[in-house]
Amino acid sequence: MSIRLTLLCGGAGPTVRAARFDDGPLDERGVREVRAAADRIPAASVRVRAPSLRCQQTAEALGLTAGAEEALRDLDVGTWRGRTLAEVAADQPEALAGWTTDPEAAPHGGESVRQLCRRVGLWMDGLPQDAGRVLALTEPAVVRAAVVHALAAPLSAFWRIDVPPLATVPLTGRSGRWNMRLGPSDTER
Repeated sequence: MSIRLTLLCGGAGPTVRAARFDDGPLDERGVREVRAAADRIPAASVRVRAPSLRCQQTAEALGLTAGAEEALRDLDVGTWRGRTLAEVAADQPEALAGWTTDPEAAPHGGESVRQLCRRVGLWMDGLPQDAGRVLALTEPAVVRAAVVHALAAPLSAFWRIDVPPLATVPLTGRSGRWNMRLGPSDTER
């Protein structure tokens, strides 16, 4: 039996729109956008979410019950937490450049891209073969890591994957092998 894993990126709020390294709530606009996307979210027998506030509120706005899964938490950006990308670029341009080009780098004292990809890959490969349809509501960095893992892509590909709020990425897996599934979305309820 194949696992059908759909990754769903959480909705947007002021923190996301400001490109701030932090968790934050959805605002009214974000809730409206989530509700407007509800009809394209595939049915799933297993629903999990990142432990972030924005993913919790996205699940609530979709009317979904989804348990928090620690492995789906956002990339730990250490001392950059709470700062915007623009602030870090202005204050630590070399550190930011190193972080976005070297998968081993963690100049912020948090996780490296390699560590994130390993964590997400272990979670994916640990899903039971009989899990069926799984919906994972999570953060953009986790979606990127899952795509890199599924495609066995080089870690440098991580920064080449754009993941906007409410993006869905369908993957199928069997026996530790993952495939990305492109085409019309599966919106069966």
